[in-house]
This record gives sequence, C-alpha cells and structure tokens, in this order.
Amino acid sequence: MKHEYWEIVQAMAASDLADLMRRFEDLGLYGVWSPQLHSPPFPTLAAAAMATKRLKLGTGVALAFTRSPMETALNALDIDRLSGGRMVLGLGTSVRDWNERVHGVAYGKPVAHLREVVATVRAIIEKGSTGELGRIDGTYHKLDLRGFSIGRKPVRPSVPIYVPALFEGTVAMAAEAADGLLGHPVWSLRWIREQSASLDARLASRGRKRGDFHVNLWNYAAIGKDRKQAIDDMRGTVAFYSSIGQYRNFYIAHGFGAQADAVIEAAARKDTAAMLKAVPDEMVTTFAIAGTPDDARERIAQMWEHADSMTISPPQYFVPPARLAEYRNAIVETLYKR
Repeated sequence: MKHEYWEIVQAMAASDLADLMRRFEDLGLYGVWSPQLHSPPFPTLAAAAMATKRLKLGTGVALAFTRSPMETALNALDIDRLSGGRMVLGLGTSVRDWNERVHGVAYGKPVAHLREVVATVRAIIEKGSTGELGRIDGTYHKLDLRGFSIGRKPVRPSVPIYVPALFEGTVAMAAEAADGLLGHPVWSLRWIREQSASLDARLASRGRKRGDFHVNLWNYAAIGKDRKQAIDDMRGTVAFYSSIGQYRNFYIAHGFGAQADAVIEAAARKDTAAMLKAVPDEMVTTFAIAGTPDDARERIAQMWEHADSMTISPPQYFVPPARLAEYRNAIVETLYKR
C-alpha cells in the first residue's frame, strides 16, 4: 500500500475481532484506532494486540478528563507491553456536555486542561520506572508521586501522544506538547491547509522538525457511482456534527452558520427530517467526501499533501446497514487496494 491508512475498531466478540484484525493486516493497513464512545478503548486494543503483529494500536481517542492521568498512563504502558511497542495514545477533550453531564467530571478550560493531562501522563510514562517522579501540582491534578514506581522497565522510553483538534488553539497545543495531531473528521480542505500552515509555523517556533511530528487526517467518505446518493447518505453525518453547539463557530467560519443554527434547533426538537433538510449539498461536500471514486481520489490526493497517515470512515448516521457495508467496501476497493 502506497499510503498509510488507519481503520476504526470497537469492542466485539473475540473471534470476530481476531478475524477483522487479520483482514486489516492482510490489507496492509497501518493501524487501528479504538474510540472512547460508549466503552473505554483500552480493552479492545489489548485484544487487538493479541491478534496482530504489525498494526499500530491507538486510542482514537481516549477521553482525557474522565480517568486519572495515572490510570491513563498505566493503561498505555500495558498496551505498549502487550503489543511490543505499537501503542499510540490519542487523548482528547470531547465536548463539555459529555464530560460534565454524562461522566460527572470537571471540564474547565479544555485546551489548558488537556495540556496538563498530556504533560502529566507523559511524565508518568517516561519516569514511572526511574524514581524521578515527585509532586505534580497542576490546576486540575495534584499528585504526590514521591517514591512511586511502576516496578518494571517499559518496553520503550516513551509512548507517542497525539491530540485531536478542531480549532487552532489545540493545533498550537499539539505542536508544543504532543507527538502528533489528529485532524477533526469534519475538517474541510481549506481548514486542513490553514491548520497545516499554522502547525508548521508553531513547530518551527519551538525548534521542532515537521518530520518528527505525525499528522493523521480523518474524514468521512461515501463513495459510489451515484454522486447524488452518496451526498444524500453523507448528509446525516454532517448534520450530526453540525448539531453540536460547541462547534458552532467552526461552521460560522465556513459561511454555514445559519445552517448549523437550523440543525441545532432541529436536533433540540429531535426532528431528524428538519436536521437533514437544513444541510445543503454544498455543506456536505465541504465537510466530507461524497461522490464517485474519482471524486474521492481527487479530494484525498489534496489531503495527502498535509498528512502522514489517514483515517477514512463511511458515513455513521442515518444510513441503512446494507448501504453502510457498501460504503465500507468502497473505501477498501478505492483506497486500500490501489
């Protein structure tokens, strides 16, 4: 495979997971992400470690605020040990509502909070076996780790930490504190170019080389012979992300503020039909890949100008299961087998 692609995996029966991991390795994929949606990502990655030999294993992403930095670090070290050094720790903020209402944890200032978690987790991973840890007196976490030791030497000196970004503030934080950046799945081509330029400038200002930093770009793709059908099937996924009030300024910056407001209002009424109606075709094709195989290849070629690896997923919302399977297969045929 010319380019490096990741896939998404969630918890499933062990035999099914083993079969899927073998298929991914046979396809030559670069890695798999396990997202923290309705379950933690670490058990799934532990199982994937047992069923694979080559794939990178990443949390894509683990919620940074819902567990202690100590637990996050120890989970990452265990996956790294199980996999022989293939772990990638993706840590993200998610949205305020999910943290505060569902998990009951402090959200605070999310970029500053995430920076603190990244620094604390990194310190535990890198110094947890050396006896060098002391007090960590952060705004969100105060730990007394004097005398603490994980008891055995890690597989490698460090585990790479990636952070996802929608806005430039987190891109800047990634350049300063992380080893990689996960572009948000709804980044437009314009946003990819702008944030890539910002990232390059931030890395340079820190004396860091772009070649030592990893950028993984995510996007949703509905690939099919019928362009109109592909756009219609992707509309629900774009509508879902547009319904998140915390992302409103992102859509305003692209000239789709009124449409996003209409989606947010429809979502509050639980009116799915109105949500979909509020998203025009241009909005779909701005924030996602929807069209023929040639359309997809052209869009992705432009993305590769800024990416070290990619994660391309089929539409996730309001799509019949049979058609979802078709879109999964289209990604394999269009991208992985070339």
